[in-house]
Amino acid sequence: MSFTYEDVGATRKAGHCPDGFHPLHERTRIGEGEGVFRRAGEAVLSWELHRALGVGVLAAEERAAPGVDVTITLAGVIKAPCRVVWTVEEHRRAGWAYGTLPGHPECGEEAFVVDRTGDGTVWLTVTAFSRPAKWYAKAGGAATRGLQHAYARRCGTVLRRLCATEDE
Repeated sequence: MSFTYEDVGATRKAGHCPDGFHPLHERTRIGEGEGVFRRAGEAVLSWELHRALGVGVLAAEERAAPGVDVTITLAGVIKAPCRVVWTVEEHRRAGWAYGTLPGHPECGEEAFVVDRTGDGTVWLTVTAFSRPAKWYAKAGGAATRGLQHAYARRCGTVLRRLCATEDE
């Protein structure tokens, strides 16, 4: 299956949103310290964050890696097939992005990146660009975009909870 959009990998470019797509950028403070960073990075890369959000995750691999197909299921009904387009595992950054495949209700790309700043603060940034692909996503209009932003904020809240017991 091919991606449903042309600018594959564009979430790597800070602030870039292809023409005709809606941008999303949500940044949430997770905590502080190396332990929090390691825990958060692992939760993001291993699908644990998504499972803790309550969405179904059917992935071809146990960890995000370029080329891995993953289907996210929402409310047990909506299936969203995707493919990981890039990952990052560095000293202060960890995460990945997936792009939509045919059958996904949206068209575009979404990235989940944990970073640890110079002062030790750990952040989750969810960045995306999308446009509706299915009739029900189109019919939802601004409400659909509002749900996407709420989901991105919830990612941060849930990741903060997953990392609450970690310390430096």
